[in-house]
Amino acid sequence: MFIKSFGRSGLTLGSDRKMFPIHKCHQSKMMSKWKMFLFLLFVTGIAVFIRTYPRLSDGFQLQDVCACEKCLTEDNLLLHHGNTSVQPFLSMQYNLPEDVFNWWKRLQAEVRNFNTYKTAVARMFQMFPPSPDLIEQSPELCRSCAVVGNSGNLRRSHYGHLIDTHDVVIRMNGGRVEGFEKDVGTKTTHRVMYPESAIDLDDTSHLVLFPFKILDIEWLTGAFTTGFTGKSYMPVKTKIKANKYLVMVVNPAFMKYVHDQWLDNKGKYPSTGFMTFVLALHICDEVNVFGYGADTDGNWSHYWEKLKDKMLKTGVHSGHHEYDIIKQLAEKGKIQFFTGV
Repeated sequence: MFIKSFGRSGLTLGSDRKMFPIHKCHQSKMMSKWKMFLFLLFVTGIAVFIRTYPRLSDGFQLQDVCACEKCLTEDNLLLHHGNTSVQPFLSMQYNLPEDVFNWWKRLQAEVRNFNTYKTAVARMFQMFPPSPDLIEQSPELCRSCAVVGNSGNLRRSHYGHLIDTHDVVIRMNGGRVEGFEKDVGTKTTHRVMYPESAIDLDDTSHLVLFPFKILDIEWLTGAFTTGFTGKSYMPVKTKIKANKYLVMVVNPAFMKYVHDQWLDNKGKYPSTGFMTFVLALHICDEVNVFGYGADTDGNWSHYWEKLKDKMLKTGVHSGHHEYDIIKQLAEKGKIQFFTGV
């Protein structure tokens, strides 16, 4: 290569075959630098987007997940407490792990084996729906839920109208409505119970069974047919009035999940009230809690009865710890907690 000429077109480099203008070569190098700069800028932008995407996507969930002003899913609340894939209810397709059964059978000293449990569940699903009747999550819906406990602090609270405005109203055990409408409302879409606390329901309410032993599952089948003849630690209803198409049975694995992940294994096992609260977090977009905790005198009493046992506490359950968790979630704005008077 050698200098061929220097003229109007500028200095050129020549060879025996061709000639290249020096300023065009310089322009080509500059273009390459700019292309490299733009490429690096593009890569940096992508990296920044990837790092911030989870935060940005959370904002989009306000529109995409539900129609509430603020959805529980938006806060990823359940992600902080273990496996969000745990199924709250039993279904015909679900198979309970045997190690979970072994945990569950100790709750009330169940002596029968895993095969007996599976037989009882299979017989149950011959009568009741193969999967739970749930309102599916939708960006067009706000599944608002009122979880109504039985605390004496509901007396004179006048929460009744507010409770009835919710789409789903979950009550527990023998919590009474008649005569207490101003304080607790009139609407019931779901009634949580176990055999020893069972009451008759109208045709529009879901019977939500919390089973603590195989006997409870057998009770459900018997009480809807010829009548239950087994014996428990206290008398139970032999027959029950309820809509069999609205029966839902809580998964023992869900009960273990609540005990392990929410309560850090405090207490022998979670109270029905606390498990109902966590259940609501799994099936609702917005949760408001009523009637939990002690009354103004510090007693864990029921709103419909005069307290006889002044030393009534929370038994095998870690009631104060459960209450504190609900209170902390309310303080963080995850739920609303109406503490009564």
